[in-house]
Amino acid sequence: MRSPLRAPGRVCLFVAALCIASAGWAPGEEWTDFRGPTGQGLSTTADLPTSFSPTDRVRFKVPLPGKGWSTPIVDGGRVFLTTAVASGETPPAKQSLRALCVDASSGKMLWDKELFSKDMTTAKSHTKNSFASPSAITDGRHVFFHFGPDGTAAVDRDGAVVWSNDSLRYDPQHGAGSSPIFVGDRLAFTADGVADPFIAALDRGTGALAWKTARPEMPDPKWSFCTPLLVDAGGRRQIVSPAGHMVCSYDADTGKELWRVRYSNKWSVVPRPVFSHGFVFVCTGYDGPAELLAIRPDGSGDVTDTHVAWKTDDNIPHNPSPVVVGDSIYLVADNGIASCRDAATGKLHWRHRLGGNFSSSLVHAGGTLWIVSEQGVCTAFAADPAEYRELGTSDMGEQVLASLAPAEGAFFLRTEGHLYRIE
Repeated sequence: MRSPLRAPGRVCLFVAALCIASAGWAPGEEWTDFRGPTGQGLSTTADLPTSFSPTDRVRFKVPLPGKGWSTPIVDGGRVFLTTAVASGETPPAKQSLRALCVDASSGKMLWDKELFSKDMTTAKSHTKNSFASPSAITDGRHVFFHFGPDGTAAVDRDGAVVWSNDSLRYDPQHGAGSSPIFVGDRLAFTADGVADPFIAALDRGTGALAWKTARPEMPDPKWSFCTPLLVDAGGRRQIVSPAGHMVCSYDADTGKELWRVRYSNKWSVVPRPVFSHGFVFVCTGYDGPAELLAIRPDGSGDVTDTHVAWKTDDNIPHNPSPVVVGDSIYLVADNGIASCRDAATGKLHWRHRLGGNFSSSLVHAGGTLWIVSEQGVCTAFAADPAEYRELGTSDMGEQVLASLAPAEGAFFLRTEGHLYRIE
């Protein structure tokens, strides 16, 4: 692990750089996390378009190097992403794991920096994954980039490395997927690999390991790809972190397990939890139909039989994360079935087939929900429990696995080869 930089005057330099970089930037809500400021896909950005195209309502379309499926994050007039660039051999011997910074107003590439280099001798990835799928996260001063077992790094807004840590190795089976989260002055992430899965937290200032907690014993397969969620519930700050065969909650300060709910023979869990109406909503994984569980997060120990308020396995996603708006939870299954349920009881309000296949997550703003299919078709529909009402569709003509990032009165969309600003 490299030592943190101790550059004098770094705060002054940061402020000056931010002022320069922000020329032409319109203040507004940022999108600083895989699922936004709340971590739950909710935005206050106004006047977002419900229909667009690769040429209509596009301020810029810029090519991105390499391959990566991290969702863009947006802060202070800059867009941050990751990518993996293969070396020139066939097959490639290495992947350069890189951090990208794009001007949010113009689309100009501000910097492109290698953080880690991956040896491809034994590496493998799922056809729907990449070596740069976890999304970055920023506190406005530093940006934290995570590449699963290949390392985690903090950089300043000019791309200078503050620290890096590549000591937490594991075999993720299909490539990394879980994005990091902030837990006070720490950075937490899951490492649910083929063997010995765990959750860990690093000191945000130095990158040193603050705590590491092994997952409970479980059968194979053990791997999962879920981004945890920090919640305040039951008088405790908890990290709710779905894993293979169970979801666990951990004390945010110590990493000690607080409670768990078992879901037998469910693994490769992807959707991020949401928290509302006193429940943590967790989608389980493969194999067979996924389940949606509404869990009261105030228990201790194994609460499988006591704290699941309701559950259903009817059209539940394996990949897209849900959204709660008002008293309803909205979901889109991988096969394109959208549904709306009462958050308190699980009662089905409606279901509707969108068409296509889906891996990206729902986002909400101003009474409208958006989601992009793997085929690149974005559907906007009303957050209305009474009925499904489509508000617009938009075909971008490229594969999309990343989620939309609403910020600055616009959408930032990553396709297979490009970054768009749509407004």
